[in-house]
Amino acid sequence: MEVEKKIFFHSLLFPAIFVLLLWIVKIIEQTAGLSFVKFGIYPRHVNGLQGILFSPFIHSDFSHLISNSLPFFILGFMLVYFYRRISYRIFFLLYILSGISTWFMGREAWHIGASGVVYALAAFHFVSGIIRSDVRLLTLSVVVVFLYGGLVWGLLPIRPEISWEGHLSGAIFGVALAFYYRKYIIRREKFDWEDEPDEEEVDDFTTDTGEIAFSEPSSTRDEDDRINF
Repeated sequence: MEVEKKIFFHSLLFPAIFVLLLWIVKIIEQTAGLSFVKFGIYPRHVNGLQGILFSPFIHSDFSHLISNSLPFFILGFMLVYFYRRISYRIFFLLYILSGISTWFMGREAWHIGASGVVYALAAFHFVSGIIRSDVRLLTLSVVVVFLYGGLVWGLLPIRPEISWEGHLSGAIFGVALAFYYRKYIIRREKFDWEDEPDEEEVDDFTTDTGEIAFSEPSSTRDEDDRINF
């Protein structure tokens, strides 16, 4: 039990630090009167490649940042808690691959925000839960979908100011990695009721068994051409 507590608190550490960095970046940007938009992804332009690393740390406003913070924290915790020794590898792959895909397929505008990574994590957990028939993964993913609001609609080109390309890129690689790691045995404590045999089986045996912000693109590619995701 003591080991499980340590694992629980360790799992909180990574997403907490990441979210803290998101807020530090935004506070510095606001208080210093700066704009970090041009550190975002600008598809198919060399100067937009740096955004693959930096765009998740940049948000158009505090509302955009708040909408990404809680889902990222929950999903990041789930990743480290359930997947432990390979969790950071999975996160790195989701982070980089979703960014590269956005750079290739996105509209010519500055793509900023962590929601591409959030979509990648949500898709990874949700599909993993289905593949593994894991109630906890499915339940927590559904909670995130509820909290995030309109998660599915964010995959469609409905609102021009939203980077549906970043969302879709994240979701695609989330699903792909869920299948790739489907044979990995996740570590968790089961719910009590998961150990209870069916009534029909009780007599026979018992078991003892876890925004990019966007406006119309222009030839000058200024900071107004940005998409929030």
